[in-house]
Amino acid sequence: MKTKTYRQILAAMLALVCLFGLAACGSKAEAPAAAAPAASEAPAAAEAPAAAEAVDPDVQAIIDRGVLRVGVKNAVIGFGFQDTITGEYSGMEIDIANALAAQLGVDVEFTTVTAATRTELLDSGDIDCVLATFTITEERKQSWDFTTPYYTDHVTVLVEDASGIKSLADLKDKLVGVSSGSTSARALTSAMIEAGVIDGAAFDKDTFDPATWKEGIAFQQFDDYPGISTALAAGQVDAFSVDKSILAVYKTEGRSYIEEQFAPQEYGIATKKDSGFSTYCEAFIQAKLADGTIAGFIADYNLG
Repeated sequence: MKTKTYRQILAAMLALVCLFGLAACGSKAEAPAAAAPAASEAPAAAEAPAAAEAVDPDVQAIIDRGVLRVGVKNAVIGFGFQDTITGEYSGMEIDIANALAAQLGVDVEFTTVTAATRTELLDSGDIDCVLATFTITEERKQSWDFTTPYYTDHVTVLVEDASGIKSLADLKDKLVGVSSGSTSARALTSAMIEAGVIDGAAFDKDTFDPATWKEGIAFQQFDDYPGISTALAAGQVDAFSVDKSILAVYKTEGRSYIEEQFAPQEYGIATKKDSGFSTYCEAFIQAKLADGTIAGFIADYNLG
């Protein structure tokens, strides 16, 4: 009887040992499983800031549309020129626009603008920005945003060699063709005053109007550059004044620049005032200036 009881007690003790052993083993096996979810959550938490990075609504609207709409010139070789046969655009400003669209991950759509229409189309929302030899001035910065300049040019004057006009002094009492909405007439008048060619007593740069100015020089305004060139050839105007880079396409045989160039003209991308896209364009231009992309475009089109 005692032997049987001893065996029963021993069996019971062994059973208890196994039971506790299994319980211990079970708790150890569950520990890694409990830790796994915490480990898998860590990468998600690290990636959250990048995923939540905000895109300005003005920029997002362009991305959602899938097209960047850019106002460009179509008759300025080296900057914005459209082939009349293929319809293709080429030039430094076209390349800048293409690079901007590529960075946004969208297509690009070009709209030909003039000095008279570029701001109207920008204000109406028909285009997102202007890349069209658009000179930065303090007056214009009151109405539109401009990036850091990507190119600096100067104003000068183109004449027919047969006219005998060679300098600012020779332009006194002459009629000069300029583009509507441009700053060329004001720049030329200021240069002639500074050179002592004409009297500047009545000159006020803030109220200057080329349509009414008659003090030692007069101006006729045109809607486009080809119109001025045609008028120059026909003798309807004595000279053609605008940025030298623009005049280059019209400097054909029998025509020359006058001796002087003046009024540095800095070109920037123009966007709507205080828009989020303005900030984006500024960062883009700063980066392209820093990495040599802009310098490469200038070299490609021999604009240096």
